[in-house]
Amino acid sequence: MGSAGRGLVLVVEDETAIAELAALYLRRDGFGVAIEADGGNALAAVRRLRPVAVVLDIGLSGMDGIEICRALRAAGDWTPVLFVTARDDELDRLLGLEIGADDYLTKPFSPRELAARVRTVLRRASGGPVSALTCGGVRIDVPGRRVWAGEAEVTLTSTEFDLLAHLLRHPGQVLSRDQLLSSVWGYAAAAGTRTVDVHVAQLRAKLGAHSPIRTVRGIGYAADAG
Repeated sequence: MGSAGRGLVLVVEDETAIAELAALYLRRDGFGVAIEADGGNALAAVRRLRPVAVVLDIGLSGMDGIEICRALRAAGDWTPVLFVTARDDELDRLLGLEIGADDYLTKPFSPRELAARVRTVLRRASGGPVSALTCGGVRIDVPGRRVWAGEAEVTLTSTEFDLLAHLLRHPGQVLSRDQLLSSVWGYAAAAGTRTVDVHVAQLRAKLGAHSPIRTVRGIGYAADAG
């Protein structure tokens, strides 16, 4: 179903029933879908097919999802990645986000939610009407999705970029973790506010001394110019 007008999503999943169900709902949403069951073929498939997003199972045989994502990022490929895993371990979650994943779902999951998460990642990646944002030593080219900290350009994941841009669109305003989950990730607080903390930590590490992000204890975060 669907005209594939939203672009191609690569589903890397070795459980056939899960892969086919995910593909069904993604196609209903207008995406084209390609499926790979083998981790070793996934990297080649990303390079060959140039998908708009990758739904990537962590627990693949051979080359697992974390290795695949790490290899993509090391090669400078920042195609949005949504991890899927049967393990609901916080260490797995943090590791997945730290190597450049954009979102994370734990099995069993609703295929409707999976499709919604993919839409959200791509909606964020489309940017907004503002052309540039600045705060302190950080400057963002919104349409080009480029970021500079001082004079150095910084490479961010899609989600890191959108979180930073959202904070800079509301300078000085304290935004709660729940508000950030809703506005940036597009889903409710039940998904876990720890995700916000991990992404803020990654942003601070990449922006270094130029980071404008301030923690407001017990509430959330704000972007301050000075």
